[in-house]
Amino acid sequence: MPARGDELELTPDRLADDGRCVGRVNGLVVFVRGAAPGDTVKARVVKVKKQFIEAIAEVVVRPSPLRTTPRCRSFGVCGGCRLQHLRYEAQLEFKRQQVVDALERIGGLRDVSVNPTLASPREYFYRNKMEFSFGERWLTREELDAAGDTKVRSRFALGLHVPRRFDRVLDLEECWLLSERSHHIVNKVRAFCLQRGLSIYSTVTHTGYLRNLVIREGTNTGELMVNLVTSEEHPALNSALAEFLLAEYAFITTIVNNVTQRKSLVAVGDREVVVHGPGFITDRIGDMVYRISANSFFQTNTLQAERLYDLVRTMARLQPDDVVFDLYSGIGTIALHLAAGVRSVVGIEAVEAAVQDARSNAAAGGRTNCSFILGDLKDRLTKDTAWLDRHPRPTVIVTDPPRSGMHEKVVQQLLALTPERIVYVSCNPATQARDLALLCAGDSYRIDAIQPVDMFPHTSHVENVVALFRKAP
Repeated sequence: MPARGDELELTPDRLADDGRCVGRVNGLVVFVRGAAPGDTVKARVVKVKKQFIEAIAEVVVRPSPLRTTPRCRSFGVCGGCRLQHLRYEAQLEFKRQQVVDALERIGGLRDVSVNPTLASPREYFYRNKMEFSFGERWLTREELDAAGDTKVRSRFALGLHVPRRFDRVLDLEECWLLSERSHHIVNKVRAFCLQRGLSIYSTVTHTGYLRNLVIREGTNTGELMVNLVTSEEHPALNSALAEFLLAEYAFITTIVNNVTQRKSLVAVGDREVVVHGPGFITDRIGDMVYRISANSFFQTNTLQAERLYDLVRTMARLQPDDVVFDLYSGIGTIALHLAAGVRSVVGIEAVEAAVQDARSNAAAGGRTNCSFILGDLKDRLTKDTAWLDRHPRPTVIVTDPPRSGMHEKVVQQLLALTPERIVYVSCNPATQARDLALLCAGDSYRIDAIQPVDMFPHTSHVENVVALFRKAP
């Protein structure tokens, strides 16, 4: 049995769901970070368990044909893009296989055809939102070697957390996920904070001022928001920062300050101060324009979101007389995208602010055949069901639950509504496969099509859309 610190030479042949490579040494499973399938690597053991070993690739002896050169100089230290060393076509196939494995192993659904993963229109600069953290700087090996025995001058950092280290932040001067102009804003804000000697919020002492910098952009409108998340409000500092940024970046359309004293690391404020502009941005998907505030949920890959919603519409085979129920409807993006071609759409959502946004978006876009209902879906379908009497029975149900999937009672009530077609959108193939096994049990529904969608290139995450049709009696 290898011990921690030992060096192993192996050739892993596949990827695990989290993006690590999987190989074997003397019959023992080894999960290797930083390798590509088909690489021969020398890897250092970092953890030993009874059933498996974890290791980090340190030397690539023979590179795999699936390997490519990562574009980001922080690859391997930053945890944001763990698959950037894989050719994009290999990433797409890995994500398709991830869906196949979940359906077979968890859902028991064999002999189903899974389409090739729908590629993102952009491999880089595809995100419309990034949350950067202020924190104590993580020193890379190169920085430690350069410093030698001398004390590193500044431990101030603005960037992304190092994997598995909530207390250390990798100081980033570039990021290939958000737009190129966002690099300059991050660096400008860092310079401002260092000039002013501003303190960093500590998760240990719960003191300090700076918590997060969040940048949001309208991919199709060009609007840009800078949101500084702090533990206190300092109007003079806010004004100075706005003047500092706007003097060079006139394309910034709004600046806000979210203030919170929560102990958690979530980049959301308890109250919000608008420093410059309207306090929100807008973006467009299809013919709908959406208002996006600092704390609103909006699909992170705007261009691919439009293709995802078009896919839902196509896979649902919508007809003009269809009545659609949109479960977990959020701010109404899917519901409003489908509404133009059907009789009516009803969205159900548990977050009050999201329901208000959905209603506002519907009114602004002239979607008079849309209505949105507030409430926990399990309760709305099992106990508080008076709303069902006010709407025709659905012919189509679209469901887009959180990563945890649907509650079993929701699945049972969905079956009781007997829609002709169901389209299940999921960001977690494992819980989706579990729910599909229930939906396809007996003589209820059959799977018509399965389409993985890559919303997040260079990560192990995959969105998956499944269309189900009710079986004939």
